[in-house]
Amino acid sequence: MMKIISRAPLFTLALTLATPSAWGAASAPSPRNTDESKVGSYVLPELLVTKDGRRITEPTLWRNVRRAELLNDFATSTYGRTPLIPVKLRARVLATKRDAVDGLATRTIVELRFFDDPAAPKMTLMCYVPNAARGPAPALLGLNYYGLATVEPDPTLPLTDQWMRPTRELGIVNNRQTEATRGSHASRWPLAVALRRGYAVATYYYGDLEPDHPDGWRDGLRGYLLKQQGRAKRAPDEWGAIGVWAWGLSRALDYLQTVPAIDGRRVAVFGHSRHGKTALWAGAQDERFAAVISNDSGEGGAALGRRNFGETIADSVRVNVFWYCDNYATFAGRPEARPVDQHMLLALAAPRPLYVASATLDLGADPRGEFLGAVNAAPAYALFGLAGLGTEVMPPPDTPIGQRIGYHVRTGPHDITAYDWAQFVAFLDRTLEAQH
Repeated sequence: MMKIISRAPLFTLALTLATPSAWGAASAPSPRNTDESKVGSYVLPELLVTKDGRRITEPTLWRNVRRAELLNDFATSTYGRTPLIPVKLRARVLATKRDAVDGLATRTIVELRFFDDPAAPKMTLMCYVPNAARGPAPALLGLNYYGLATVEPDPTLPLTDQWMRPTRELGIVNNRQTEATRGSHASRWPLAVALRRGYAVATYYYGDLEPDHPDGWRDGLRGYLLKQQGRAKRAPDEWGAIGVWAWGLSRALDYLQTVPAIDGRRVAVFGHSRHGKTALWAGAQDERFAAVISNDSGEGGAALGRRNFGETIADSVRVNVFWYCDNYATFAGRPEARPVDQHMLLALAAPRPLYVASATLDLGADPRGEFLGAVNAAPAYALFGLAGLGTEVMPPPDTPIGQRIGYHVRTGPHDITAYDWAQFVAFLDRTLEAQH
């Protein structure tokens, strides 16, 4: 077991909690500790010891035994078990624009169906491929929060009629998009940053497969499958919404690997906030993702759950228990009882490139806890002869560090920005090229 003593951070974090709209809260958050001196000590479960007590010193035991143990523990305790679902992937191109993003890219919108039943859940994937690419392009794949029309201010992008979280400042009225929603999240999708560096970008609206509210499972993929099985209730270890959204990322990868203009061996999965949690779980389960990137993912994402700082398991399950399996709620107020912690989730990306990003004002996500999650994932990478962050001292703001594991803490609030994207792309330039 590894004992961790809290250390004072190198910089002072402003006392600002994430807003309810950022974290999906339905009511005011409960009191949270944001004083580093009150974190106290905690013990992390051993990463490199199998359940029968064998210490792992080389990759074979990790690949053949420990990895499966950790996936099972995370499925049982946290995200739920992703079922094996036979699918028949069908892709139908809905629209193509060859001069998107000021001529930088060809944009294709594709409807992806997985079942014969026309009433079954489906999703709409939007892909940008750089026009200047000289061969198959590596790609960034992530979820968006409010539909394809929010990604860029293009009046030709279709609005969706899917349910959306009520956010009036983004033009969401009666849980639906309006014309005012167009381009409202373009700052989170600085497409030119990736396209100019030769990266394709792909995204789907996460609500396509399950709406993000407590009863969303009834109208999404989980409800559909339960009806097919003649069931009305879920088992405590059945998948939550994060599992559904992650499953969709893998189905998007299925499609991207059929696109000649995209290098299907070099698709990085990324996400912000709850989508950062989703990207980590998708990358842990599906080793076809060439790299895994998490931005401001916090509790249930990159941050250590045993640290008493920022959002806790109790906070998250109070309003967002449906993101996880039902078993997760049993660990509220007792994170030490959970058989895993988040450094283990990060380690499941090994030996692939892993990047974790934080923000100085995002105390709810526990930036130091995210950093320590990355630090404590490094032993899994060392099994493959790969270096992690190279330090246990948290870097100053806006100072990216790391080799096969990368990290930065950006000055500012809970968000994903062009600065973050620039660091992700620079990291992928170094690490993806090294893989091939």
